Amino acid sequence: MAEVSCNSADECTPTKKTKTERENESENSGSIHDMEFCLSAFSVKKVLQYNCMRKQIYIEGAFKGHEGPAVVLLEKQNFPDDQETLKELFDSGTILHKLYNNDIYGNYECFPLKKYNGINATIIHPATAKHIEKFRRKKLYIVDETYELYQKITLPYIESNSFSLEWVHNILEHKAEQDKVVYENNDKKTGFILVNDLKWDGQPNTLKLIALPFQKIRCIRELNESHLSLLKNIKEAGTAVIARKFNVLASQLRIYLHYQPSYYYLHVHFAYLMFETPGIYVEKAHLLSTVIRNIELMSDYYTKAVLSYVVAEGDGLYTKFLEEGIINVANSKNTED
Repeated sequence: MAEVSCNSADECTPTKKTKTERENESENSGSIHDMEFCLSAFSVKKVLQYNCMRKQIYIEGAFKGHEGPAVVLLEKQNFPDDQETLKELFDSGTILHKLYNNDIYGNYECFPLKKYNGINATIIHPATAKHIEKFRRKKLYIVDETYELYQKITLPYIESNSFSLEWVHNILEHKAEQDKVVYENNDKKTGFILVNDLKWDGQPNTLKLIALPFQKIRCIRELNESHLSLLKNIKEAGTAVIARKFNVLASQLRIYLHYQPSYYYLHVHFAYLMFETPGIYVEKAHLLSTVIRNIELMSDYYTKAVLSYVVAEGDGLYTKFLEEGIINVANSKNTED
């Protein structure tokens, strides 16, 4: 995503404002990411979701002069943990407003220097109805999926409703994000590209990378003994390069796959163990080491196992399972989100 040059109307220079106005006047109906713009051009329609634990907010709206809706994701940045940077937080430029104190405890509002007040922003434009629905807060339900249910409900859904994988192919074909590639093995059977996760801010304590194999595999359900060499290579080569480049040992990594995944191209997540990244919960994450051992024990394990996962109210899979009577919502009408 192209860098956003300014983040408030007050900070836009006259030159940038003039350029933005010219672009708005052109009523460009395409993507906004290749031009300079200010968030003052964004009008809020509704808050889709707010996650107080992760300090994230998801907002639907539109950019003036650009057709189509947009989704903006805002997230508070992580604190730096190196001593030199931390020294700058504790200087005269940091302002404290006392709220109250009780015995040895004091509660304050803290306003650090401007450069430490940043917010990570992800902008999706033009956003489809699927994007908007994806980020809307919804009730969640656990589904115990047998392989029969996978073939009858999940697989047809995957084949007809998955998001575009063009961005994945762009990485694998060296058309995009090549500056984020950490490692590449070109073997057609066992090869993969290890790339920085889009949301990783570069801090060692939030390390997160993704391995994309060259083999086209949709999801964990398609894995069998023929994929063991690929999975083991991802684990061994991935941990080796991370130890070498980032000084994080294999025993300090959480290496896992998602089911259901957010996109249906098999990928493996590498994350620093101390970083509680989203998507690590038991109803979604499958440790790569466990996946390998399951296949070693039973070559067709993932065509026999019952896999439990969460579906969200209103999503396509939720609707399909609801129609089949797999999900019962009769007693949940009056419960809170």
